[in-house]
Amino acid sequence: MSTETTSSETTTGVTLTEAASTKVAALLAQEGRDDLALRIAVQPGGCSGLRYQLFFDERSLDGDTRIDFDGVTVVVDRMSAPYLGGASIDFVDQIDKQGFTIDNPNATGSCACGDSFH
Repeated sequence: MSTETTSSETTTGVTLTEAASTKVAALLAQEGRDDLALRIAVQPGGCSGLRYQLFFDERSLDGDTRIDFDGVTVVVDRMSAPYLGGASIDFVDQIDKQGFTIDNPNATGSCACGDSFH
């Protein structure tokens, strides 16, 4: 089942902050394609058993949840959705670091590499 929403906040799915939405829109503009969505997935791996993947995707998979944030579409597959409910994706641009961060209330632990949880 597909979910469409236009809010930048949702309690059952992923939230994309304004900074993250702006950065994703800029990256999509650089790609020059309007058929791509930001796919957020949880994959096996990392020192804690699971890790995040964020990438642009043109596919539409059976069971995907699609959420719209100010013109940016975020897609989560049905296997990843239970791990990402309530997660917030932000973009940090500071002198010491730049990139996307994920604040996930479902993460019960993490490791030093910073990209995995269990």
